[in-house]
Amino acid sequence: MADILTNLLQFFEIVRYPAGSALCLIGAILCVIGTIGVMRFPDFYTRMHAASITDTSGATVILIGMALMAPDWLIVVKLAVIFWLLFLTSPAASHAVASAAHTAGLQPLIGRVGQKRDDDEGAA
Repeated sequence: MADILTNLLQFFEIVRYPAGSALCLIGAILCVIGTIGVMRFPDFYTRMHAASITDTSGATVILIGMALMAPDWLIVVKLAVIFWLLFLTSPAASHAVASAAHTAGLQPLIGRVGQKRDDDEGAA
């Protein structure tokens, strides 16, 4: 039994750095995809959705990758606290910004991009 546990710990030590690096890379790619979504989407609400969802998930994957590569448990605990704060504040901040935009009268774009709306025809 001790040999199996020793072999498992050795396997974990060999695999954790490549797995952590891969997770950090995947998280960075998710954040880049979110940035592209912010630039490509047509209105505020879809841009905010792209930013909030992909940045939160990308940061989570990066934090998991960093926790795998952490040399000490104290660092893992600090990363877990960062994840917890991010998990609580990011959705709340996105909701607050969307609520403020809606209260200010910002309407979402409905229909196809480039399609004229009925209220646009009266202004032209």
